Amino acid sequence: MAQREWVPLDVDVSVPSMARTYDFMLGGAHNFAVDREVGERIERAMPGLRNAARVNRAFLGRVVRFMADQGIRQFLDIGSGIPTVANVHEVAQARDPECRVVYVDRDPVAVAHSELILAGNDRAAVLHADMRDPEGILSSPEVRGLIDLDQPVGLLMLLMLHWVPDESDPVGLMARYCAALAPGSHLAITHVSGDHQGEKLSEATDVIKRSNSPDQVTLRTHAQVTALFAGLELVEPGLVGCGEWRPRGPGDIAGEPGMNMLVYAGVGRKPSA
Repeated sequence: MAQREWVPLDVDVSVPSMARTYDFMLGGAHNFAVDREVGERIERAMPGLRNAARVNRAFLGRVVRFMADQGIRQFLDIGSGIPTVANVHEVAQARDPECRVVYVDRDPVAVAHSELILAGNDRAAVLHADMRDPEGILSSPEVRGLIDLDQPVGLLMLLMLHWVPDESDPVGLMARYCAALAPGSHLAITHVSGDHQGEKLSEATDVIKRSNSPDQVTLRTHAQVTALFAGLELVEPGLVGCGEWRPRGPGDIAGEPGMNMLVYAGVGRKPSA
């Protein structure tokens, strides 16, 4: 079947992936029936969730342009997911064709499709790796070939860290990443909020728990997400609802007020020593 041409042989298409479910929520085509089923059940539990996914995607474009305006010309996108329209390299290289981008994901479908999208682009690469191995990622040939860690980097962790359980020490992981970055580097995080939505959000996360997916959500409060920026200076407007981080127009904001606060968004800058 044509649908299977882009599927790596070792992928179990009976097990849902949150990267592929997110692709479905954005209207993408690189997902399976099991991913669509989970996405539809989550949407039924929490109507409007597709708009929250769209708002997060709009934030990606705004934050890459913001970082480029600060002079950053190299980007590391951890947990990049399945490429869709206006991905990091497209936004960054539209500002400056010299921008360099490395995508990192542990989902083999995301990596395989990224390789197809990036073919012929010598200033972008993809790495199959787990974000919980910062030293391995930062020393990989893909990163070393495109990213100069002695110069400022734009590090993106969008809708990524809530998949990291507390026992994996997300605060410590972020400290290890940031320690390797040059002053002037920027870190962008979006993270599902544990402070809002109440019962509907609990129902949505219960769908994921029952799905047999290896990806499970850890909700965190505003204070807990802020702690992920330890040692960095939060840029204005601080850690806010995703739709409230420097919106430029109606397309950056969801019609349902709650969907603008479902995900926290913030950007931190590494100061000079």
